[in-house]
Amino acid sequence: MAKIECPECGEQIETTGIVTVCAKCEADLREVMEAARRERDERMKTIVRDDSVTTHEFIVRTRDLKKIYIMGEIEVPALRDVDLDVRRGEYLSIMGPSGSGKSTLFNMIGGLDKPTAGRCFIEEVDMAQLDAFELAWLRCRKIGYIFQTFNLIPVMTAMENITLPMIFAGMGTDEMMDRGRELLDMVGLGDRLDHKPYELSGGQQQRVAVARALANSPAIVLADEPTGNLDLHTGKEIIDLLKELNQFSGVTIISATHDLKMIDVSDRVVHIRDGEIERIEHRADIDLEVGGMGE
Repeated sequence: MAKIECPECGEQIETTGIVTVCAKCEADLREVMEAARRERDERMKTIVRDDSVTTHEFIVRTRDLKKIYIMGEIEVPALRDVDLDVRRGEYLSIMGPSGSGKSTLFNMIGGLDKPTAGRCFIEEVDMAQLDAFELAWLRCRKIGYIFQTFNLIPVMTAMENITLPMIFAGMGTDEMMDRGRELLDMVGLGDRLDHKPYELSGGQQQRVAVARALANSPAIVLADEPTGNLDLHTGKEIIDLLKELNQFSGVTIISATHDLKMIDVSDRVVHIRDGEIERIEHRADIDLEVGGMGE
């Protein structure tokens, strides 16, 4: 939550979003908001340090991570003392049955939920110590998200969906448009700039979602069941695309998935059950036979 003051009437305004006009006197607040953003960015530079890129082997670390949900008078433990280290540039898959805690762990790492106890570090920053604006800053610039249901905004074109995170990051219009075109070309949709989600197939929508996740050049991409709503062939295309991004751009990919095809592109597979890490396997140690797609 940020607090700004209207330069005309002195009204104190608390906001977690973008405010352009004072509700009391209708004064233009864009310069005030921009100054607040610059001040916040300068502060965040001391929190998310550039030296972490070269000095820290692990981009994600969790220690004694616990999550307990309260259902009336009943406590339901979703995570139990989870310790996990994720190396920079790694492709990690988190697998487990429904209710195992994999999505909860995914949400902890992504800053989408807070643990009941324990700590989660991104780039050696303890996420529990960040306020709402600092957490939003970290998510905007360090983490890209891909969801099973795509989560594209229906009234926006592919280009608009992709450039929206860039607006929040303060990128200029020309730079946004250039990067948006570059990303759509990269995912094979350079001719779909002006298409809205309903004009795209499921696989194309997920490609737009992949491009959106890369909008602000994140260090980590979190993919939550990225192939769950796709057919076999299209799902394989998305998996291959994610692996190419991992190999050629060095982005760390963490996927929560049921899809066994994801194992073949993963460096490690974390199996979670009943809120605990059951085992961690390296790809080289997994006996996996990959079948053909058929004719």
